[in-house]
Amino acid sequence: MKHKLAGVCSKEVSFRVVAGKLRGVKFFKGCPGNLEALARLLEGMPVAEAAAKLRGIACGAKSTSCSDQLAKVLLKLIKDPK
Repeated sequence: MKHKLAGVCSKEVSFRVVAGKLRGVKFFKGCPGNLEALARLLEGMPVAEAAAKLRGIACGAKSTSCSDQLAKVLLKLIKDPK
């Protein structure tokens, strides 16, 4: 499922959650090298752990980042797993 991101270069992120762990994280647009590395590092990480590690990371003068935006998506998922 794709999730919209706001205030960052990447416009969307998609991933699956399997047994509480992230699988297949993919960012659309943004810094390809950094986001590919981030996606690989997140593979198999528990959702709550990923959210805790990524939350609050800024990008330059911006108050958010692609990582922080993903954390916000993950935190919403934790609160409302639908």
